[in-house]
Amino acid sequence: MPVGSIVKQPAALSFVEGASIWMMFVTAYSALVEDAKVSKGDFVIIPAASSSVGLAAIQIINYAGATSIALTRTSTKRKQLLEAGAAQVIATEEVDFVQEVTRLTDGKGARVAFDPVGGTNFPKLISALAFQGILYIYGALSENVTPVPVLEMIAKMATVKGHNISLTSGNPDKLKTAVDFIRRGFEKLKPVIDQIFRFDEIVEAHRYLEAGNQFGKIVPTL
Repeated sequence: MPVGSIVKQPAALSFVEGASIWMMFVTAYSALVEDAKVSKGDFVIIPAASSSVGLAAIQIINYAGATSIALTRTSTKRKQLLEAGAAQVIATEEVDFVQEVTRLTDGKGARVAFDPVGGTNFPKLISALAFQGILYIYGALSENVTPVPVLEMIAKMATVKGHNISLTSGNPDKLKTAVDFIRRGFEKLKPVIDQIFRFDEIVEAHRYLEAGNQFGKIVPTL
């Protein structure tokens, strides 16, 4: 194992929390802090906000002083997302989320969107951006085609960036900076653990994951 990939178990965290924190927080940090440099006054849209990375993004946005707008399909997880720190929650199957983002940002749109989904809502995310906003796509959870709204992008002067944790984790200097940032924030940056499975229950863990009802991280233990 490369020494740059190893982090000492933080005393402030349990081993389950220590196993959970790095991937999701480094992924969110890499895009939102290292690249986008979100700060006070920024609005950030987070699709699939109840995922482990989505929840980490909410915490990092709060830590940076910006405002999170969490997207979720229905209102079922609204209360949990608000309790997890989301400033605003929009149920995308119940309202026009572009209109809601426009209203919440006083007509300006969000400077950043952090999307693990793609699919048919992708053009709507472009529409919800502010002028010269940035959309990061770091996953492809949707099985549908992801349309690229070229005219809307030209009108918005939007930037779309593919994102991967390796941009940070693959660079020892950047990774150290990310780890230091996360360590300093342990009072505010805490992994949300949905459920713990024994390793001999790994099949059940995958079935639970595939059902899509989790809120946060699923952790197998040995």
